[in-house]
Amino acid sequence: MSTSVHETERKYEAPAGSDLPPLDGFPGVAAEARPERIELEAVYYDTPDLRLARGGVTLRRRTGGDDAGWHLKLPVGEDTREEVRVPLGKAKKPPKELTGLVQVHARGAALAPVARIRTTRERWQLVDEHGDLLVEVVEDLVSAEVVDEGSTTDSWREIEVELGERGGRELLDVVERRLYTAGIRRSTSSAKLTRLLADRMGPKPPGPRTGRKATTGDVVLAYLHEHAAALKHYDPAVRRDQDDAVHQMRVATRRIRSALQAYGKVVDRERTRELTTELKWLAGVLGEARDLEVLRERFSDGVARLDPDLVLGPIAARLTRHFSPLEQAAHATSVATLNSARYFALLDAVDALLAAPPLTPLAAERATKALPALVDKSYRRLARHAEEVLDTSPGEVRDVALHESRKAAKRLRYTTEAAVPVFGKGAKAYRKRIKGIQTLLGEHQDSVVARPALRELGVQAHLDGENGFTFGLLHGLESGAAALIEQRFPAVWRKVGKPKLS
Repeated sequence: MSTSVHETERKYEAPAGSDLPPLDGFPGVAAEARPERIELEAVYYDTPDLRLARGGVTLRRRTGGDDAGWHLKLPVGEDTREEVRVPLGKAKKPPKELTGLVQVHARGAALAPVARIRTTRERWQLVDEHGDLLVEVVEDLVSAEVVDEGSTTDSWREIEVELGERGGRELLDVVERRLYTAGIRRSTSSAKLTRLLADRMGPKPPGPRTGRKATTGDVVLAYLHEHAAALKHYDPAVRRDQDDAVHQMRVATRRIRSALQAYGKVVDRERTRELTTELKWLAGVLGEARDLEVLRERFSDGVARLDPDLVLGPIAARLTRHFSPLEQAAHATSVATLNSARYFALLDAVDALLAAPPLTPLAAERATKALPALVDKSYRRLARHAEEVLDTSPGEVRDVALHESRKAAKRLRYTTEAAVPVFGKGAKAYRKRIKGIQTLLGEHQDSVVARPALRELGVQAHLDGENGFTFGLLHGLESGAAALIEQRFPAVWRKVGKPKLS
C-alpha cells in the first residue's frame, strides 16, 4: 500500500568556502534540534531518453534514513511536490503501483536505473514552543553518478529547506534571506537528479510570450502549452481516483480541442483535425465517469434538501447500490484507456504539435489586432444556437438547442480565456459573463440527463418492492428547475452581449 505526503522545499547552491549561517532567531522558532547525521543512497529510474526527468518527475529506490522505500515525486506547484511512497520490499524493480502513475510520460517505455546518488546529510529541525516542526534545514554532501558505461562521478554541496507541518511559507522566505547573506543562492535545479543529468537533458526551451506585444501565434500556443501540462498533471490523479481529477482532466482535454477549433486560422485546422478527433474520444471516455459522479452528487444533494417525511424507503442505500458498481466500472475503463496505445499516441501528437506547431501566416500578426475577430467568430456561433433556442417550443428539440448553445458557450469562454493575457480585465469580465450562461445551460443539461436516470431508479425501486415516490418527486423537481431555466434564458442571453476586446 502506498502513502503520500506533500513536501514544500527549496534547494540552494552552497559554493566552496560558504558556511551555513546560524539557525537561531527566526520568528516563531522556540528551539533548534541538534543536528543529525544521516547516510542515504538512492537509485533513480527513468526511460533511456529521460522522459520522467523532463516532465519534472522522479522515481527512486532509497535506502537509509527514516523514510527508506520507493519514492515517486510528482510536481504540484511552486516549491511543492507530492511524494508517493511504497515500502522497499525485496524487488529491485519499481512497483507497478508507481510505474502506472508515470505512464503519461513513459508511455510504455521500459524504466531502468539511470543514476545513483549517495548523500551524507546533516539535518537541523526548528520547532515551535510545542515541539511541532516548523522547518527542516539540511546540508547535503552529494556524490552522484550516471548509470552507464564509462560514467564519472560528480559531487557537490547543497542546502535544502523544507517546510514542516506547522510552518508557514513566509518562514521559508525568512530562512532564504538568512542564507542569502551567507552567499548561498537558490539552485537552478529542482532535484539532485536534474542537476546530475542537466547536460543530457539540455536547456529547457522558452515558452511562448504573452502580453499586448505578443503575436497571435504566441497567445494560442501559450494556451495550448498550459492545458497540455494540465492534462498530464491530472493523469496520475485520475488513475488514483482522486476527487475532481476526472473533471479537471476532461476540462483540459476540451480546452485544447476548443482552442484548436476556434483558432484554426492560427494553427492550421486541417493539420490538427485528427488530433481534435482523438481529444473528443478521450473526453468522451472520461465523460462516462464524470457524468456518473455528477448524477450521484446531484441526487444525494436533492435528497438531502427534501423534508425527511418525503424520503420514503432506503433511498441512500439504493443510490449507493446503483452508482457504486457503475462508477467502479467507469474508473476501470478510464484507467485502461490511459494505459492504451491510442492514448499514448494522442500524447505524442500533442507533444509534436507543441514542438513544431503548424502555424499559418495569421499567427505572425499582433494579437491585439487578430484576436478580437476570432473571438467574435465564436460569439456568432453561440448567437446562432441561442436564436434557435428562442425560436423553438419546449420539448426535445429545444433541449437539443440548449445543449448546443451550452457547447458553443463553452467554446466562446475558452476562446476568450486564451485572450485574457492580452486584453486583461475586459476579457476577464466577458469570460465571466459567458461562464454564467454556460453554468445556467449546464444545469439544464444535467436536468435533462437526470430525469431518465431518476425514472429508472424509481421503476427499479418499485420492482424490488420499495417505494418509488421520492424518485418521482425528484423527477418533478428536475422538470420544474429545467422549465425555470428556459424562462430565464432569454434575459440572461441578452445580458451577455457582444465581445468588446481592445
